[in-house]
Amino acid sequence: MQKRWMITAALAAAVGLGTATAASAQQTTLRVGIASADAGVLDPHLNSTTPGRGFLQWIFSGLVRIKPGELSPEFMEPDLAERWESSADGTVWTFHLRRGVQCHHNFGEFTAEDAVFSLNRAATRETSAFSSDYVAFRSVEAVDRYTVRITLRNPIPSLLGAVMNYAGGFMVCKAAVDQMGNEGFRRRPIGTGPFAFAEYVPQQFGRLVAHDQYFRGRPQLREVLYRFVPSDAARDLAFQAGEIDMIYGRQDQSWFTRTQQLPNVRVVAMQPAEMSVIHLNMTMPPLNDIRVRQAIAHAVSREQIVQLRGQSTSVAARSVVPAGYLGHHENAPLLPFNQQRARQLLTEAGHPNGITIRAIHTTLPGMMSVMEALQAQLRRSNINLEITPVEHATFHQQIRQNLSQVVHFQSARFPVADVYLTQFFHSRSIVGTPTAVTNFSHCRVADQEIDAARSETDPRRAVELWRTAQEKIVNEVCAFPVFEQLQLWAYRTTLDLGYELKASLNLAPPLLHTTRFTR
Repeated sequence: MQKRWMITAALAAAVGLGTATAASAQQTTLRVGIASADAGVLDPHLNSTTPGRGFLQWIFSGLVRIKPGELSPEFMEPDLAERWESSADGTVWTFHLRRGVQCHHNFGEFTAEDAVFSLNRAATRETSAFSSDYVAFRSVEAVDRYTVRITLRNPIPSLLGAVMNYAGGFMVCKAAVDQMGNEGFRRRPIGTGPFAFAEYVPQQFGRLVAHDQYFRGRPQLREVLYRFVPSDAARDLAFQAGEIDMIYGRQDQSWFTRTQQLPNVRVVAMQPAEMSVIHLNMTMPPLNDIRVRQAIAHAVSREQIVQLRGQSTSVAARSVVPAGYLGHHENAPLLPFNQQRARQLLTEAGHPNGITIRAIHTTLPGMMSVMEALQAQLRRSNINLEITPVEHATFHQQIRQNLSQVVHFQSARFPVADVYLTQFFHSRSIVGTPTAVTNFSHCRVADQEIDAARSETDPRRAVELWRTAQEKIVNEVCAFPVFEQLQLWAYRTTLDLGYELKASLNLAPPLLHTTRFTR
């Protein structure tokens, strides 16, 4: 098995093997090519990488989900819970589970006990990268076998986002974790989704098989092969040769335009846009001087980066919360591109000959090309950016260990400002702390507004607080946003996803039990 998948896309195309394989497997096997060498840890409560989230969403369900193909919370619909209600003050939520839902590989029925276990696990720092999302949870309890009650310390605007099929909201099967332990579960994840884990070969592929007891019905696809092809050229060749049916695209205009012209291929630029943000560690000299941080921000031209990435597939960022999120500040006071002012600020800060700053960075081609463009821009303002490239999973590990002065992070989150602000800019989320998430800059200037908005019952007042928080973060230059990049995917027109693909919060197209090849 391992040898078979070590064949490169170029070789397969040259000898014609890819097309033959496609013809024999096309009806029931979907082969996906992802731009990464690995998916990272296979635990939905620990994995926040783009490759990992795309893979794990096909294995796990949430209590609720956003309608496939959509992004806005207004499209929230039942998943493992068939209905739910909340108290008048928004502090008590009750979820009524479907009966008869089966965990993969005969681990039994999914019940309220599993839901309670999952949410408590997601709220625990040792077992979750998303524990700060659950600080408002006072208790989670099983009222009976099919009823779950969540009691909050205060109402929060993103409760359903914490229990949906995303990040900490993925529901795991308690019996599997009990039997295998957390370490074993990370190698053999067990969920309730349409596809069950079958096999994983690091840096080669992951394999899923149809979960015939899936509560919505028997999946029409029988197998999903998730191939790791970090080289854009190799991935494109494999797709064109028929070795891959669905491909994660290179995030630039030329790829989008070129792939659109291929016969019998559909290309989608879907939401959410991942916002590319440069986080500046304010505890590390010279970044502890606000004048240096301001100089770095002035030295970057967002418009030039958008031209590099493609105007059909990206837009310049306007705030530290992405556009389209509830609470986004469309007129945040971002510093304008001004190289002369950047050099002047460095001189005022005692660095007339410039500075050197260092970044650990992923080798993912799309992100690396942006970082190299930023490196060239910064150099013109006497700012030398040294980049240490590492594999993507290693990148995620090391930046959370506070090892990088500069962190380029590209991400999307549940589309409410509260989530983004809390994870990236609240002091509870500072990396290296007990409640760490992704606050790489050690920012803490907007804690008061973020917390106040969480308990605010007036939606308009909550938005005002989020806008103030963004202004404080921008003025402090904890980080500066660069651009927002849509997700680019291409797949064969013979693949019927079963819905219209406009968005996916997990950054890869959802696969349903109705997804199938038409011939």
